[in-house]
This record gives sequence, structure tokens and C-alpha cells, in this order.
Amino acid sequence: MVIETWKNSGIATKFPTYRNSSLVTVHSWQTGKQQDDEAEGLWRIKDSIYDFTSFIDKHPGGPFWIRETKGMDITEAFEAHHLTTAPEKMIAKYKVRDAAKPRIYTLTLHEDGFYKTLKERVREQLKTIDKTPKRKSDLIHLGILLSTYLFAVASAKYDSLLALILAGVALCWTVIVSHNYFHRRDNWQMYAFNLGMMNVCSWRISHAISHHIYPNSYMDLELSMFEPLLCWVPNPHIKSKALRYVSWVTEPFAYAIAFFLQLGTRIFYSLRHANIMYWHDLLPLTIPLVMYYGSFGSATLLFCVRQWLAMTSIASFAFCVIGLNAAHHDPEIYHEGDATREDRDWGLFQVDTIIDRGDLKWSQFLVLTHFGDHILHHLFPTLDHGLLPALYPVLYETLDQFKSKLRECNHIEHIIGQHKQLLRTEPNPRAPGSGK
Repeated sequence: MVIETWKNSGIATKFPTYRNSSLVTVHSWQTGKQQDDEAEGLWRIKDSIYDFTSFIDKHPGGPFWIRETKGMDITEAFEAHHLTTAPEKMIAKYKVRDAAKPRIYTLTLHEDGFYKTLKERVREQLKTIDKTPKRKSDLIHLGILLSTYLFAVASAKYDSLLALILAGVALCWTVIVSHNYFHRRDNWQMYAFNLGMMNVCSWRISHAISHHIYPNSYMDLELSMFEPLLCWVPNPHIKSKALRYVSWVTEPFAYAIAFFLQLGTRIFYSLRHANIMYWHDLLPLTIPLVMYYGSFGSATLLFCVRQWLAMTSIASFAFCVIGLNAAHHDPEIYHEGDATREDRDWGLFQVDTIIDRGDLKWSQFLVLTHFGDHILHHLFPTLDHGLLPALYPVLYETLDQFKSKLRECNHIEHIIGQHKQLLRTEPNPRAPGSGK
């Protein structure tokens, strides 16, 4: 059991309950967080307890965010998802009492700290920047989405391997670009994420509420969901070095089945425990149906299903090659168990868990399809990726002020670093920002 070897060296004073679950899922993560967070069955922000029950259906971002976080401490998520000061003033009427116990999280959001200082500067910067890149993001998303169906039909109609590969890549990019939309209020673009057999509702929890808020910690569901196939936590008790070398061999297989495994886990959990399936889980079936009818009888339905499964496997492999080597895994990046900096500011914690892809910044298309501008996206997830480049001046200014820096490398360096991290079993004794 991991808890036996865990020490309070990370972001929380309590080992997360969900990591002792026999089946780690979004639902087990939520249930565990509700048990751990000292939110008293309601919603906790800092040291106050709120009852947002009557506000669920009034929430401008949609009811999902409020409904699915009941019983949790949402302090960091609330800050990251609201750029203006209006929400903080509005929630005062929903406060019911002060919290009975201290927060279990060690991260801070002081008014004069890094994140709040940067956030104020970003608010001012957004008043003057060009907003047209948002429209370009929408066009890129639509173009890749249509390309997915067109290449899929071509692969069925002409039995073309090239079209099949292009369809798989387009499907991968569709899923990644759709991620640009599910951090914000409900919109139609976010549902294109489901074409990869994953689900936007599940990923709003595992990615937006878990990974984005607590990256590379035990509270990061995206860290634990790949175990035991892939383990990036530098703890020999979780996975020995010998088994970590095996990860290099099993890694391509894990990449190719990742999409299928996500769907399979959710179906299994829905049948054996609580239903976590939605109507939009059926959206992936539109691909083989369009292939079948679009081929005008030149391909059988069985052949179209086979092509669809093949292109989904290609997309799954490409998604993992891009996503798992995008920003978060390198021996120089903070992972659970490593020494932490003295300043526990949440924004600086985000900086410590990321090395950006410096080779993408010249292209909005590449940024959207390869998880680019990653630090700014983590700090301000509701902003369209097209707006992020304009925020670099204030980011650099604030990093300099707080004696931190933006780290960058290219994709090949990330891939090499990620494989080194898979082998690392000893925690880094030197805290980020502490110098050589």
C-alpha cells in the first residue's frame, strides 16, 4: 500500500483516500476527495464553507462544475476559473459558516503572492489585446473536425492506408483541440472530445479539476490512472527500477489502447458500481456510420467498424505521444516526493511542474494541437489558447519579480526527459527555485 511509504512532503497534509481504491476512476477520485477535504459536505473556498445548492442551475459556466464538486475544497479551482473579481463578491451570500478544520492543502493564494499578482496584471492586459485569435481557434477546430470525417470516409471508400493514418492523426488533433473548450462554460465544441472514446464530463474532473489544479502530485488523477503500466512518481516502493525499464517496452502498447481503456473502465464501473455514462458517449459511433454511408455501398459496415477501431488506435497512440511528452514529466520537474520550494504559492507550484514546448510558439495551429503554451494554460485555463501569446510580457515580468523562470525545451527533449523520469526512483532533494 502506497500510504505506508508516504510522507507529508507535497501539496497536502493527508494521503488521498482514492489512491487506495481497488479501481481508480473519476468517481473514486471524487468520493475520496469528498472524504478528505474537510468541506463538511458542502463547498469549501479557503477557510469558509458555502452552500451553492440553489446556485447549481444558475451558474453561468453550466451546472456541471458546481454539481460535481459538492463536498470538495475548490479554492484553487475557483481562483483559476474566474478571472474577474465579481464571482468572489457574489459568493458571499452563499457562505454558511467558517470551516471547522484547517485546509489539508499547503498551497497558498495570498493577495501579494505570485498568482494573484499575475492574475491582476492579466486582467488589465486582456482589456487591450486583440481578441480575433479566438475566431481562428474556432476555425482550426472546425477544420480538423471535418477532416477527421473526410479522411475516415476516404479510408473506407478506397481502403486506403494513407487515408486511415491521416484520419487517426486528425482524430487525435480533434480531441486535443477540443480540450481548449471544456475548461470553460458549456459549448458544442467540447463534445468533439468524445470522438476519441473518452468523455468530456469525466475529463472535466480528471483533467480540469484534478490534474490542472494538482499536477504531478498524488491528487493528480492523470498521474495515477496510468499506473502500474507507467509510473512517474520517484518512489521505489511504488514501482522498482527493474519494472520501470519494463515500462519502456509496454509503453507503445499502453499508448495504443489508452482510449479503449478509458471507455472500458467507465463501462465496467457503470455496470458494477454507479453509472458514469452519458448520452454523448455514443458520439464516437458517428464515425463508422458516416464511413459506411459516405462510402455509398463500396464498404461493408463490418469493414467500416474495423477501420474505425484502427484509426482510433492510431489516434490514441498519437495522443499519448503528444500529451505525455507535452510538459509535465522530466527529472527536473517537480513530482510527488520531491523537495518543494519555501514559497507555497499555487501559481509557482504550476511553474515548477511544467517545462513548456518552446518549439511550438510560432504557430497557433501547433499550440492548439500539441498542448502548447502550457504554463499559461494551466494558470488561466478558461482563456482561449489564441489569447495566451499576448500574456507572455506580464508572465515574464511577474516571474522575474518572484525570482522564478519559464523553462522550455523541444519535443524530442521532452520525450527523452519523460523516459528518464520513468526510471527515476529517488526524489529530488533540491527544491525548485533554490538554485544550484
